[in-house]
Amino acid sequence: MTYYVTTPIYYVNSTPHIGHAYTTIAADILVRHYRQRGEETFFLTGVDEHASKVARVAVEQGLSPMEFADSIVGAWQEVPRRVEATNDFFIRTTDAGHKAFVAEFLQRMYDAGDIYEDVYAGLYCVGCEAFKTEADLVDGKCPLHDTEPEWIEEKNWFFRLSSYQDRLLALYDERPDFVQPRFRYNEARSFIASGLQDFSVSRAGQPWGVPIPWDPEQVAYVWADALVNYLSALTYARPGEDLRERFWPSARHLIGKDIIRFHCVFWPAMLMSAGYDVPHQIFVHGYLLLDDRKISKSLGNVVDPLDLIDVYGPDPVRFWAARAVAFGQDGTVALEGLHERYERELANDLGNLLSRTTAMIDRFQGGEIGGVPRADSEVAELVSTLGDDVARHFDAYEITAALERIWEVIRGLNKHVETKAPWHLAKDGKVDELQATLYDLVDGLRIVATALAPYVPDTSRRILEALGENVDEIGWERVRYGLTTARAGIAPAQPLFPRIDAPAVTA
Repeated sequence: MTYYVTTPIYYVNSTPHIGHAYTTIAADILVRHYRQRGEETFFLTGVDEHASKVARVAVEQGLSPMEFADSIVGAWQEVPRRVEATNDFFIRTTDAGHKAFVAEFLQRMYDAGDIYEDVYAGLYCVGCEAFKTEADLVDGKCPLHDTEPEWIEEKNWFFRLSSYQDRLLALYDERPDFVQPRFRYNEARSFIASGLQDFSVSRAGQPWGVPIPWDPEQVAYVWADALVNYLSALTYARPGEDLRERFWPSARHLIGKDIIRFHCVFWPAMLMSAGYDVPHQIFVHGYLLLDDRKISKSLGNVVDPLDLIDVYGPDPVRFWAARAVAFGQDGTVALEGLHERYERELANDLGNLLSRTTAMIDRFQGGEIGGVPRADSEVAELVSTLGDDVARHFDAYEITAALERIWEVIRGLNKHVETKAPWHLAKDGKVDELQATLYDLVDGLRIVATALAPYVPDTSRRILEALGENVDEIGWERVRYGLTTARAGIAPAQPLFPRIDAPAVTA
């Protein structure tokens, strides 16, 4: 089995914000989980450099578009590194391999008879890099960017999207899980059913982009270029290997809801035209909102994810991204919420559980774990369905619900400490019950550390190390009761999440 996950490729016209880190973190959580389940994975992220707005910013700074892209791409490459994402490749649309593939892809569409020349006259939002109708506007402005679109009139090459309406409807009817969540599927299908109009795949009068192979005076429209990255990367990410046959059938795109039309309508039609299968699935997530407005560079309410990591570290930021908003829905986030979850859930619920457990083993049993799994163990019952429940949530992209399920077990383990009161058992000389209780707490912690590895990988390793476990043994089959073996040398663990008097990180 293979599992191929992609993020959108991000525009490099400015620096990253927390919304970009959000999608990258979510993709990494998914791919780490499926690796635990033994699947061969590939994870792609990267940047879109051929947009009109990139060229405009470059001109403003007195640079060529390529010079500007080279100067800023490092900030984008830093995001996956700093959030500890395990991406297999970081694509730039200025890569020679990508540009060559885009030219070939467009030529295949042209040879299929799906490209024709016509004049485009209409409105264009540079912020969206998208053509707009009056119906798309609010008070004459793009509702996403609060700017008036520009009027463009030029001779372009067009894709016959309208001729793919029936095939797209058939695709949606045959594969009711093609787009997730379901309400996004309904949205995309309704758009198709309402009638499709052909769209321009080229731009005239600007040299920044991939030249149209049969008309080098024009370049590929940014979306006709960018969407192809999901396929092009597989042809050159590993030199000498073509990964399309292995990974493309399992491709899963994670996207924000603002680009649903491009991914759920334009992209499958383009793939059909060029003779490729459509991706396995597209998952559309909502916006992170600050003050009930989408986090956006153009709106000026950005949060630098690297600032948050400098204060809290990558694991708490990853945890907060997965925990703060139900993945797939819009949600309002407050930076104060990150600090609250750091203290209440990470430091208190999880960190204190490890500290108390290891300290009691050191104090009452000289650092040794004995005991054996018990069929009547309360902890065995507590974790009995955890592996299946979490896996089922992941299969539905419910990474927030999966994390809550794990946290139910963590809260249950904390309750178990209070109910069993090992300090009383030690005082009363109930050696067997004390040994069984501490065994169960260690085994429960081992299980949750394994289940949490996709979310907080460093924390997971530190918990397993403190328990004397092999940190490399995190296969999903280990999310079950009774696999802890006898051992010695367990010492009181260092705090997982030291107290932070964090300043408010400002947007």
